[in-house]
Amino acid sequence: MTVLRFLVQRWSAVNPTVRARRSARMGSSAASIGADGSARPRPAGRTLAGTLAAGLSTVLVLGVAVPATAAGSGPAGQRLDIEVLSSRPDQVSGGDALIRITFDRRTDPRSVRVTRDGTDVTRALRVDGDSLRGVVDGLRDGGNVLWATARHARTATLAVRNHPVSGPIFSGPRQYPFLCRTEQNGLGQPIVDNQDAEGMRVRGADGAVVGWSRDCAAPTVTDRLYRAGDGTFKPMPSDGSRPADLTTTTTLDGRTVDYVVRRERGTINRFVYSITVLEANWNRRVIYRFDGGVAIGHDQGRLPGGHLYHEGLSLGYAVLYSTGTRTATHYNMVLGGETALMLKEHFIEEYGVPSYTVGVGGSGGGIQQYLYGQNYGTRVLDAAIPQYSYPDMATQTIHVGDCELLEYYMDVTDGANPKWRNWENRTWLIGMNASATVPNPYLGGTPGSTECIEGWRGLTPLALNPLWSPGDPLWAQMDPPGVAQTVQWSHWGDLVNVYGTGPDGYARSTWDNVGVQYGLSALTAGRITPAEFLDLNARVGSWRPQPQMVQEGCPFTPSACADPAQFDPWSSRNMRLSPDGGGTPAPRTTGDRGAIRAAYDSGIVFTGDIDIPIIDWRHYLEEQLDMHNSHQSFASRQRMRDHDRNAGNQVIWFTDARPAEAFDQTPEALEVIDDWMANLRNRPWRGVQGNKPALAVDRCFSTAGTEIARGEHVWDGILDNRPDGACTSRFPLYGTSRTVAGGPIAGGVYACDRQSVPAAVARGLYGSWRPTGAERRRLEQIFPTGVCDYR
Repeated sequence: MTVLRFLVQRWSAVNPTVRARRSARMGSSAASIGADGSARPRPAGRTLAGTLAAGLSTVLVLGVAVPATAAGSGPAGQRLDIEVLSSRPDQVSGGDALIRITFDRRTDPRSVRVTRDGTDVTRALRVDGDSLRGVVDGLRDGGNVLWATARHARTATLAVRNHPVSGPIFSGPRQYPFLCRTEQNGLGQPIVDNQDAEGMRVRGADGAVVGWSRDCAAPTVTDRLYRAGDGTFKPMPSDGSRPADLTTTTTLDGRTVDYVVRRERGTINRFVYSITVLEANWNRRVIYRFDGGVAIGHDQGRLPGGHLYHEGLSLGYAVLYSTGTRTATHYNMVLGGETALMLKEHFIEEYGVPSYTVGVGGSGGGIQQYLYGQNYGTRVLDAAIPQYSYPDMATQTIHVGDCELLEYYMDVTDGANPKWRNWENRTWLIGMNASATVPNPYLGGTPGSTECIEGWRGLTPLALNPLWSPGDPLWAQMDPPGVAQTVQWSHWGDLVNVYGTGPDGYARSTWDNVGVQYGLSALTAGRITPAEFLDLNARVGSWRPQPQMVQEGCPFTPSACADPAQFDPWSSRNMRLSPDGGGTPAPRTTGDRGAIRAAYDSGIVFTGDIDIPIIDWRHYLEEQLDMHNSHQSFASRQRMRDHDRNAGNQVIWFTDARPAEAFDQTPEALEVIDDWMANLRNRPWRGVQGNKPALAVDRCFSTAGTEIARGEHVWDGILDNRPDGACTSRFPLYGTSRTVAGGPIAGGVYACDRQSVPAAVARGLYGSWRPTGAERRRLEQIFPTGVCDYR
């Protein structure tokens, strides 16, 4: 008797939440997809077909009718398995996937047959040891089923969900308007995708508009470049001749070859990508090159010269790059991670599975390595070399929002106080370094500045003010006219898919300073008086809600600079200050708790859950007041320790940059990573930490790159109470406005738990200061809901 059963596979877009992150790392086809979109380990020895009753004649899987006559046939032990090697099976994109069919040694590979949604695709596969491997194309958007059969073997099936190459997979609704830059990136005009006058105008040969492009797709192009004697890359002659200035290079395995590369460019997930590899000399290793910068999205981004990464290409590494994994394009790390997964998938389908992929990149490029290693395991990166890194950008907004509040207080509100005329004293409040000798461009170049000014000024309007548009003239080519003015130009608006929208119609914000006692460490150290401490916290203020913000003044709006009264580098016009000079304490801002939860759930906050080899390297730039402050490497380490009490997979290297940057330690880091990965391949049972080579330890270097010290104790005194180690004493660290207000070095505290003022006094939080009754009442007036308790 024939039995008809229906297997219904329910699909949903996978949201990379903290709860799903570990299962997401399991990576590929050794997992089934649950109704909630998470990946679940498949029980050993079972396949989809193996769960069906014997005698089943037809199965509907994702709406595809598949013959089931072979289901359950064959002796136990002779079985087939299907894996997707290029991505997770539920996150395939572009209509194709590299798959592998593995089988028992008793199975004749010539008897294996593979179908895609009922169509035979066996000819796309080639024998590879005890498996068949190949790229299966023709996958339709949505659900697909791969089915493998063989003589005397059990049938295997795998459900596959394909997504358009333009995305999205899990990042949420696409961002519009979206500024196309295909022409600037060498791909020609974008492809017309609508006649509704939406997006960038596309013109014909006569200059007339022939359509519009909302999603900025462009044809894929390939070219051949060579490294010239002057250190630049030039196009190879089309006639096949050998250029006179063509150089050679020595690859990682010691071969000397002509330095000619093949480059592919196109669009994936709406961003421009490049894949570049030394022609016919790929060393089976990949560098994913990430870049930094700060931007608020709605832009396809620019492909800079860094995509031709000489330090990797010259050794035979393939180099991957995308404008979507450049934070000068956007800071949506969910979208960036999705883009990185899609580009890695495309590379594997073209070139095969690499021996390993290592990330290289600074600032925002370093942030991405920490976050993608946390959120996706080894699906993007097997190892990381974050440079000038932070744990993440989302939690940097905490002290970014403090910077100008405190600078305005010291410049204007309490400007008559002689303490703030000594620039180095400002470190007491901002936590970061300050200098009496660094020129200040906002004071006509006279000496005296801080990291808030030199490094972070301009980030407050960029991150917080929805009205401050970048003003790129290319927007004039976008329709409908004035569409740029419809954008909420803020960090919160850029990540509205993460933070959500509040009842006021604006993206929800995480920024909060309720209970923060600015300058607490300066008070307890006796650097400021109790009266000064009270005045500071009564008058420092906070930021207006987004609907109440106004356009920036000079210098952020250059047209305003004709009027000296418009000079406002602090963005004070958008501050919430005391209405009566401090008698009434200035209001503080409460961050949206839903937005804060969403930041953690989405994976845009680094929580320390990472287990890949990491060499965190930076130049020591504190004396330049550079925004890449050095304590951030240790903030990442502390978060890793907070997660599982272990950060042994991360090593920290500093190279001196006094008086100037002089040596790049990255090539040495690549060598150490290569040794580390070789150890992991040879002794996988030892794990990441058990395979560290001798040089994968904490180290510090001189400006010439010469090692000063190495070992597990060189950074003592930073995250412990031991005497300063050899590197700690050579490279003093600073903090942030929140660490000098009593917060932890790990940062990441959007909104603090609070304690009452009497409880804080009883704990001795204020050091030797014992507030009088009047002073306690003033503290309670300033902090009516209590003060921060960072325990």
